[in-house]
Parts: sequence; structure tokens; C-alpha cells
Amino acid sequence: MRTMSVPDAVTIATRESALAMWQAHHVRDRLCALYPGLEVRILGMTTEGDRRLGSSLAKIGGKGLFVKELEGALAQGHADLAVHSMKDVPMHLPDGFMLGAILEREDPRDAFVSNRYRALAELPPGARVGTSSLRRESQLRAHHPRLDVQPLRGNVNTRLRKLDQGEYDGIILAAAGLRRLEFGARITALLEATMSIPAAGQGALGIECLSARADVHALLRPLVHDATSWCVQAERAVSRALAGSCVVPLGAHARFEGGAVELDAFVASPDGRRMARAHARAPDMAGDPQALAEQAVQQLITQGAREILADLPSAP
Repeated sequence: MRTMSVPDAVTIATRESALAMWQAHHVRDRLCALYPGLEVRILGMTTEGDRRLGSSLAKIGGKGLFVKELEGALAQGHADLAVHSMKDVPMHLPDGFMLGAILEREDPRDAFVSNRYRALAELPPGARVGTSSLRRESQLRAHHPRLDVQPLRGNVNTRLRKLDQGEYDGIILAAAGLRRLEFGARITALLEATMSIPAAGQGALGIECLSARADVHALLRPLVHDATSWCVQAERAVSRALAGSCVVPLGAHARFEGGAVELDAFVASPDGRRMARAHARAPDMAGDPQALAEQAVQQLITQGAREILADLPSAP
């Protein structure tokens, strides 16, 4: 039942890519189902990250370029919510902003897509594999050093088109994005999360809002998925502790198995030659996700994570 603390109308700020618009419409539909009569508008915006699709994210400032303009719309009162892929949300939000809800996660794994080969292991030496992230690149180079890993930018449709035009023998994308855009049939193989450890928050949607908007917090509360939120908090705590960004090849993946929470994490050099890996476990969700993250972080530090990070190029 609606309460007086919940607004009668809200505007969702979103990027204008096909995937971002799908995410915004998904949140709109969820809200409208919860609150009959609620008016939900969608404000499409072009971000700095979208305007510079020809450049590597690691070289132009990281994934925070995808959220800055959306946060501006919130601050200026043009929007009430901003919907993000959690893997694109910086580890530190600006003062006055918060994540009002983290929704139930889709499949967090990376997907291998190819028109000629059924698995990464089938690719011949020198085969070109495209990826958009240093995280994926470092793990590809570590596990498949014979491959020619090349940068791949653009939205999902653009990346698939480049594959179909023969620019790559295979590409690596997030399985969640492919499925949300009804490209699930294009997935050739899913990469096990213990081999290609996902980015913190991969597969989960987050809704950002102003900290002062108690009415919006009340609106979003039913969308919170507790298990996903707990796991994503643990993953982001690992990344935050080690300054995770697009210029740091780092992954963290938490999930529930047999009632316990299992967390895998890694830090690597971009060429994959140096890698620290960690595995931590919590008996249940009763504890603090930060505590689980600290277990993994200490393992990574013991294995030389600080030294690996110190040798990485500085962020722009």
C-alpha cells in the first residue's frame, strides 16, 4: 500500500544505450507493478563515457565516466533516480549520494562469443579475442597466453557486429547484458567464475539517489534483494580496499553455496604474468560483508597484491 512518504511521480536518469534503456525500463516496470498509479518518466542522457567510445576506458578515466552526468541530473533535480550496472559504479560515491537499492542479480559470468569456435580452448595460437576490460584481458593472458587479446569498445550491438565482420575470432562480454538484450542465443560458452572472476557487482543493477530523499528511499525499499546486496557489498569492499578501477585488473565474486558465502578475488598485472588470488568464506549472511572482504584482501596482500598495484600505470 502506498504511503504519504512515497512520491507520486519519479524520473529515472539513464544512459541512452540499448542495455541502459532496458535497465531503466525494467526498474520502471518493477516500480509501476509495486505502486499502481505511480508516474515514472525516463530521462535518457549521453555521458562522457558514451561520447568517447573510441578510447580505452582505462586511458580516459574509468567507468565513472558513465555515471557523472546522471549524478548531475540528480543533484540538479532533473531526475529522482539513476539506474546503473553495478560494475560501472565507482567504489566511492560523491557526498550526498547513495545506493537506494541493489536488485537481484542476473548471471554474473563472462560469456565467450564466437562464430567459428566453441570454446576459448579451441582457438588457435594468434587468434584475435576482443574485450573491453583489463580485468578480462589479464585473465585471458594468464590462462591463454597464445591468444592475441585486443581492445573492443562500443555497445553490445557494435561489439557483436565487429565480431560478425571478422575483426575478431571471438569476443568476451558479460552474460547478463547479452541475455537482457535477448542475445542469449549468441553465447557460445560461459566462462566459469572461478577462472574468469567477474567484476565487483557484475550482473546486478543498482539505483542511485540523493541521500536526503527519504521519500525515494521508501519507494525503493521493496526492490532491495538482500542476498545480492550482501554479496555486492563484499565484492565492492575488496575493490575499494585495493583501489579497484578500470586501470586495475581486479575481480571479486561472492555467491551463496550450501548456505555459506564463498568469495573469490584476484589482482593481476595487465599481461597476466603476475597474479594474486584469494578465496574466503563466511558461514552465513549474518555477519558483515566487510569482514569477509577483509579476509580476501589480506590473502591478496600476502601474495603480493600491493606490489602488483604499485607497478601499474597511474590512472589519468
